[in-house]
Amino acid sequence: MPNLGSSLLAAALVAGAAIPFQAGANAMLGRLLGHPLWATMVSLAVSVALAVPVMLAFKVPVPAFATAAASGPWWIWIGGAAGVVYVTAALLLAPKMGAASFIVAVIGGQMMASLVIDHFGLMGFVQRPAGLARVAGLVLIAVGLVVTQWASAAEAG
Repeated sequence: MPNLGSSLLAAALVAGAAIPFQAGANAMLGRLLGHPLWATMVSLAVSVALAVPVMLAFKVPVPAFATAAASGPWWIWIGGAAGVVYVTAALLLAPKMGAASFIVAVIGGQMMASLVIDHFGLMGFVQRPAGLARVAGLVLIAVGLVVTQWASAAEAG
């Protein structure tokens, strides 16, 4: 029986594997709808349309939105804005950069931001210092980005 850590890693890998498909589908949707922002809106609307029945099936209670808005920090609403930024960037950039180069760049950006968030314990995360091994991992991702970009340029050129 696999341990919970392995199961969580596998689930994260599956979730990550969906991202290039999302970028490609949204890019095509943007072309078909005539503007990338329409694809962003439709993509997020589909997300809502899929989440609502799941929430109903699991009988998730309606939260106290006003209480959360009044008592929570200002940054609790960043997730929605970040979703719009990511979906729009993916459908604009992935077709130009290629799926691999785009995703490596996304992972690099995620790693940089995550390292800062962990190091300072921002947004409710437990503080985890940005040690040498974690910084080395970020450097390896940066090298991967350079290599994938170089390979893309060499193949195109």
